[in-house]
Parts: sequence; C-alpha cells; structure tokens
Amino acid sequence: MSDLKKEKNIPPEAAAAPETVDVSYGTAADVEAVMRKYDRESNTRIWEGVPKYVISVIMALFAVYCIVDAVWLTTLPERRYCIFLGMIILLGFLTYPARKGHPRVNYIPWYDVIIMVVGAGAYFYYALNAMEVIRLSARVMNDPVYMAVGLIGILALAELCRRCVGLPILCVAGALLVYTFSTGLTPVHVIRTLFYTTNGIFSAPIQVCVKFIAVFIIFGAFLERSGVADFFIKFANCAVGRFSGGPAKVAVIASALEGMASGSSVANTVGSGSITIPMMKRMGYKGEFAGAVEAAASTGGQIMPPIMGAAAFLMAEFTGEPYGTIAVRAILPAVLYFTGIFIAVHLEAKKLGLRGIPRNELPRARSLVRDIYLLAPLIALIYLVGTNTYTMAYSAAISILVAIAVGVVSRVIAHADAKKEHRRVTQEDQGLTPLKFLDALANGAQGSITVAVACGVAGVISGCITVTGLASKMLGAIVSLANGNIMIALVLTMLCCIVLGMGVPTTANYCIMAATCAPILVAVGVNTVAAHFFVFYFGIVADITPPVALAAYAGSAIAKSNPMKTGITATKLAIAAFIVPYIFALGPQMLFIDVSSALEVVQICISALLGIFAIAAALNGYIFRRIPVIFRLILAAGGLGMLVPGLLTDIVGLALVAAICVLEYFAAKREKNAAAA
Repeated sequence: MSDLKKEKNIPPEAAAAPETVDVSYGTAADVEAVMRKYDRESNTRIWEGVPKYVISVIMALFAVYCIVDAVWLTTLPERRYCIFLGMIILLGFLTYPARKGHPRVNYIPWYDVIIMVVGAGAYFYYALNAMEVIRLSARVMNDPVYMAVGLIGILALAELCRRCVGLPILCVAGALLVYTFSTGLTPVHVIRTLFYTTNGIFSAPIQVCVKFIAVFIIFGAFLERSGVADFFIKFANCAVGRFSGGPAKVAVIASALEGMASGSSVANTVGSGSITIPMMKRMGYKGEFAGAVEAAASTGGQIMPPIMGAAAFLMAEFTGEPYGTIAVRAILPAVLYFTGIFIAVHLEAKKLGLRGIPRNELPRARSLVRDIYLLAPLIALIYLVGTNTYTMAYSAAISILVAIAVGVVSRVIAHADAKKEHRRVTQEDQGLTPLKFLDALANGAQGSITVAVACGVAGVISGCITVTGLASKMLGAIVSLANGNIMIALVLTMLCCIVLGMGVPTTANYCIMAATCAPILVAVGVNTVAAHFFVFYFGIVADITPPVALAAYAGSAIAKSNPMKTGITATKLAIAAFIVPYIFALGPQMLFIDVSSALEVVQICISALLGIFAIAAALNGYIFRRIPVIFRLILAAGGLGMLVPGLLTDIVGLALVAAICVLEYFAAKREKNAAAA
C-alpha cells in the first residue's frame, strides 16, 4: 500500500479546504490508542519478554483445546462448558486490567490474581462435580457451598464482562436481575437457575460458542495472517480505485470483504480505516464523510454472508434453518446495504468533482491472479459448510488447516521472489512463520474471550427473562401499544434493539436480540427468519447510531472530525439498514421466502437495487446536478415503492424515479450549455 500513500491527485476545491491539508494519521501507536479508547477488547495488559511468551503459549494451547473440544470431545456437556468458561476466566483476567489507561508492563495486581483463581475455581469445581449436580439438583439448592460457588462464578463473569465488553450489556443484565428479585424469587433460586441449569450462563449462546464460534474465531485469526486482507484491498483497488472517488469505493468493497469474518465493527473500522480514511481525505472528501464511509462499511461487514461475523451460525441454531439457507437469505439485504453506501460515495465524488487514483499507483491485476490461492481457506469453508455433510466445527477446523497451508505457500513464494530479486524477505511478506503460527493461535484464543464472556452474560439475560416470564409481559406490552398495528410493533422493537445493542459485540448482540426481541415479532405475525434478521440488523447498526456510535467515533478519531457529525453521516450512508429490515419483515420475499418463481426473484433484485439507488440519491441530493428538495422527496417515495415487493409498487416507483432522472438529466444539460455559452 506504500504506492497508494503517495497519491497527490488533489482537486482544486479540496486543496483549498483546510481540513484536507493534514491527512496523515500517525504511527501504529496512534492506531492502538484509538483501539484502546473505542474498543474494549484492545484495552489489554502489556506483557513483554518471558511472561509474554508464556502467556502466548497458554493462549495457543487453549486455542488447540477449543478445536479438539468442538470437533472430537464427547464428554458430559456441562463439564465441557464449565472447563471452557473456567479457562476463559483465567485468560480473561490475565489479559484485561481493571481500568483503562496505561498499565504497567508485566504486572498484575494481587486482587486480580485472587479474583482470577477463585472465579475460575468456581467453574472448575462445577466441572468436577457435574454429575452430582445433575443427579442431586434439589439438594444443590440447599447446599451453601454450591450456592457460594455459583455466586462467585456469576460475579467473576460479570467483572470480566465489565473489563472486556463494557457496561451497556451489564446494565441490561443488572436491571433484569433487580426485576427478577422484585418478583419474589429467592437468591438461592436465582443462583441455581443462572449457574446450575441450561437456562442461564450455560444456555444456547455459550453452548454455540463452545461448539463452533470459538473455532471460527481461531479460523479468522489464521485467515488474517494468511494475507487475505491485503488481497481484498488490492482487489478493491483494481476493481474501483481508478474511478471517481476511488479511495472511498475501495474502502466500501474492502471493508465489506474483510468485515464478514470479523466480529468487531470497531476493530474493522480502525484496522482498514487507518489506511483508507487518510486516502479519502487526501482525495477531497470531508473528514466526517471519510470517517462515516469506513464506519458504515465496516459495520456492514457483520451482515455480509457467508460468515456474517459468526452470527450466521448462531442464527442457524436459533431458527433451525440450515446454515447455507441463512447465508443465501442474507445476500440481497447485504447487497442493498453496500450498494446504498457505494452509490452515496459515487454521488458525493461527482458532486465534489473528485477523481480516482492514477493507474500507475494501482496494483496490477496480474498480481491478483497469482495470489488467488489466498482465497482457498474461505472457499474450503463455504464448500464444507454448504454440503451439510460435516459439522460446522469440523469444517472450520479443516479450513484452518487450509489457511496454514496457504501461509506456508506464501512463505515459499516470498522467498523465491526475494531470491530472484536479490533482496531480503520483509516481515510482512514472509508468510506463515512459526511465530506467526503461535500468534494466530494466541490471538484466536484472545478473541474468544470477549465473545464467550458476552455470550455468558447474554445467557444471564435470557435466564432472567425465562424465570420471570418477562418475555410474555414484553410481548403483551408491545402488542397493547401497537394495538394490532404491526408497523408500530416493528418500530418499538427497532428502538429496543438499538438501545440493547449499544457497545455489544456482534455475536452477543444477536444472542440478546434473539432471546428478547425476536419472539415478540414472531408473536405479532412476522416470519421467524425475517424476525431474526430484523433484530440482528438493528442490533448491529447501534455501532453507527448516535449517541453510542462506537464505530463512527473510532472513524472520526482517525479522520480528526466531529464525532457526532460523523455518526449522523454514517447513519445516512447506512440508510438501507434502517429501511430494508422493515421491507422483509412486512414481506419476506426479499429474503427469498415464499417466492413463487425465478422471475419473481429477478424482479425483486432489480427493483430493490433501483429503489436503493433512488433513496441514496435523494439523501445525497445529487444525480446529474443538485436536486431540488421537492424532487428529492419524490425520488425517495419512488425508491421506497420499488423496495416494497409487488408489481404495482414497482411500476409506480419506477415511473417516479425515471421521471425525476430524466428531468434532472435535461436540466443539468441545459445548465452546462448555458455555462458554456
């Protein structure tokens, strides 16, 4: 990417703007500072020397255990879940300090050691006595030792959640616990439900995490080190870099491809944004727009099939639909989301008169063809999971082996190229070294900590809702407020999802939404799969929706722009994520549900794409020239009509959109001729 950073193609209007002069972001330390501020997963202890190596080895061994457990172990499930969470508690307190800041190197306070040992001990104690707990469940409720162990396990999990996930999910869990006790349930009953049954911590979220999510996170770590992320950026540059506003279009495509295997919108924003945002500003985009583009695209990576930040596998578990079916149903909404952002970026570039990246600074397509083998792990994963012959954990394990093989091939090719060119192999180009192999395992294990903790707390939330019957009460309240109007029910559910999803990782976010909000929509008549997609989408967009728009704020830190303006701009860019869920909730044909023929699928795809173009143009206010306000309103109405499945709405919407486009084309032509004269 060094050639791209030398871009000097700045249009006159951009050169005159003070904000586009300072476009350098800084060093890797600056990027790390942003991550530590906005991404709690990056706020870790600093280990160096021998302690760092020892902890990395422990992390790597835990990653290997996760793979073996998910693929081969058949021991008592309760024992497996307890050992998994016990190790998570140990590694979690070794990794995350009690508060943000600049922790001392190679230091862990005595009280963290006590919490770590006692908290992990609670889960290991349960693992050792799992059979007794199952056989003597009634006696367990009256045993003070078991109750103390359960309480310690819950509190240790909550404290680790505060450190690595954040307060929002804990506030939800805390409020529900207060409500649970207010219903008259005793502490003993609550502890037993949350710790010793599969209705609490060890409910579906943590079960799915143990069975395959941890393995997919490890796969993602190996995929990252195989060089596929750099391949995606090169591909995006080759595909769209030379066109008007090229860097922003590169950001959209690269973030969509990179983000699908990532479980963090913030990490994706900072990782790719540290390169793309300065490029966009240099080309002439405003800071708020550049940060918003990266944040919206990175957040959208979580809804990009086939992986969807691991949520696709959770959705398959919750809905009972095969994983392959879930991935297919997610295609059109994801395409609409990124098409909306791409069109907005293109229109903004046209409005500002921005140009693309010069061809001589773009990577050559020939290098992409040679590196196509880097996609082998993804192709293997999609094929293995799509056959429905192998378990998802087994498919991920095989894909990890493919990723390792790809890393070895990269190393061989890098050394051959270096020998031919009489140079040394750089650190970035030397493929999968033994240290990188260890680092991939360790990072996969560390990535599992946050997800596992969040899934455990999501289980607490689910347990409180189950034991109090709150789900039926929430359903009754929303149905009463909606008074039979499904649209009101959808709006209320949307607000719940955005509030509950603020600052929560993708997988835990969806677990909470699936437990609390999706059943409400199903009860009011929404298709089950459509309901789960609806709550998933609105949980995800919490990352770019002010006031707690963590991904947008991370983008604004890199762009040195106003955080709130960046969040509002990101919300506008991601407008499809706020409209499309309503469309498939009211008519699931957009998810290819209840579709009668292939022709209907084609009609839905074409009309939806034209509709999202019209809405993006209406929000941007530009097609061939700046659009008058009344025409923008008509354009938006036509776009909405085309998004709603149905022949009549498509015809009316197309007529309105076509009329505005024709009028604007001739108006722009007249203005151009008048200016020339």
